[in-house]
Amino acid sequence: MEKKERKKNRFGLIGRNISYSFSQGYFTEKFDELGLKGHSYENFDLEDIAFFPDLIAEQAIKGLNVTIPYKEEIIPYLDCLDAEANSIGAVNTIKFTDEGLVGYNTDAHGFQESLKPHLKKHHKKALILGTGGASKAITYVLDKLGIDFCYVSRTPSKHQLSYIDLNRDKLEKYQIIINCSPVGTYPNTNEKPDIPYHYITNDHLLFDLIYNPSKTSFLKQGERYGAMIQNGLPMLQLQAEKAWQIWTR
Repeated sequence: MEKKERKKNRFGLIGRNISYSFSQGYFTEKFDELGLKGHSYENFDLEDIAFFPDLIAEQAIKGLNVTIPYKEEIIPYLDCLDAEANSIGAVNTIKFTDEGLVGYNTDAHGFQESLKPHLKKHHKKALILGTGGASKAITYVLDKLGIDFCYVSRTPSKHQLSYIDLNRDKLEKYQIIINCSPVGTYPNTNEKPDIPYHYITNDHLLFDLIYNPSKTSFLKQGERYGAMIQNGLPMLQLQAEKAWQIWTR
């Protein structure tokens, strides 16, 4: 009689063009360290979010992470959101329960805990470069911390700034600059957001959600002019641990 293969506890990441993913390596290593031989973490690269129902129908999955560009598009496919994800309007973690698919946002936790150690008393205002799903958790945290913010976009809407609006006066007022755009991500490591870096001082804090490369051109320019800098790796690690807590509680 053939021995049945042990059913795995399957987890994974959905997104588009995610071969570079941090999450797969992180959780595979975590499972090894914890001796969880029946666990796996896989990348599910979806060309379109419309393929999501087919994915979960075919795969026995316990939990998923969600990355660009589906953090907002995934919401209609879920049965409910926890309160924080609902307030943010973006989801990066899904738990499969008997009641259905529940959406969470652990990006907010990761960002808040990785930002707080760098904050000084004069850090009262922030510029957010990019307006995609990732930026929603950022604005949620800034609002929670009492930090005023303004979006910067290539196609600004009302109450947003364009990149050509950024001048000495703006950078003197906004001393936190957060890159929520994918500009500068590997392999396009020479690219950087188009801001006037020469107005940056040692009063500034530059935070890049990108983690590969570990020091983007954006951060290198900030460092050149004396700013404090932080990449997205601690945020990713913290949000991943929070996701694991949600899946296993």
